Amino acid sequence: MNNHLFKQQCLIVEGNVGAGKSTFLKILQKYFAVQTVFEPLYRWQHVVGDENLLDKFYKDTTRWAYTFQSYAFITRVLEQKINAEKNTTPVQILERSVYTDRYCFAKNCFEMGTISPLEWELYQEWFSWLVDNYTTKPDGFIYLQTDPQVCFDRMKNRNRTEENAIPLDYIQKLHNKHEEWLIKKNGVVPYIANTPVLVLECNEDFENNIVQQQLHVEKIAKFFKLEHCLIANHVTKEIEISCKK
Repeated sequence: MNNHLFKQQCLIVEGNVGAGKSTFLKILQKYFAVQTVFEPLYRWQHVVGDENLLDKFYKDTTRWAYTFQSYAFITRVLEQKINAEKNTTPVQILERSVYTDRYCFAKNCFEMGTISPLEWELYQEWFSWLVDNYTTKPDGFIYLQTDPQVCFDRMKNRNRTEENAIPLDYIQKLHNKHEEWLIKKNGVVPYIANTPVLVLECNEDFENNIVQQQLHVEKIAKFFKLEHCLIANHVTKEIEISCKK
């Protein structure tokens, strides 16, 4: 396939810490013939070999917030580019985006005082230039809308070392930021404000619930017209028939 002539549809799964984004992408792999790109967690945990930048960010946020947000941007763009070069499927689905970094995490750090006013101005300046000129614009967002308490409980259950000290209040703040830019679209650039958002209510467990999985998959297939990407097996045939009604 000629990568220069083939443009993948780009969809992004968004959601709070603990919403279940990685699990959700793994589920989508079972139902759709699409390319999935996971958050570059390993890169954040192994900078220059064994430096754990994610851990530094959570343990000393004031010192490392700007550094981490800058590196998060670079690694997200790099992961998308590396995977896009493979371009073997018509759809690429990412776990989070540079936009949630900008409108949620970095903005929240600035408002909490862990990113200084000067750092925030610098961040916004280089972010706008790089995004406008060097990143693939998304075709849609899938927002896993989940109550902060549910996210907090899931986060505790997965027991990721770096997240042990994260309080519920921080999860609540991130929830509010997700709602502001994905639902209310406050302060976002016009092309993002015009990008469609599919909201999936994800308080109910979907990892171990086939019915919930099928409901979410059906909504995604209909909303983004991905019926042609459904994997024809005994589980998805019913969804495919329903989507064509």
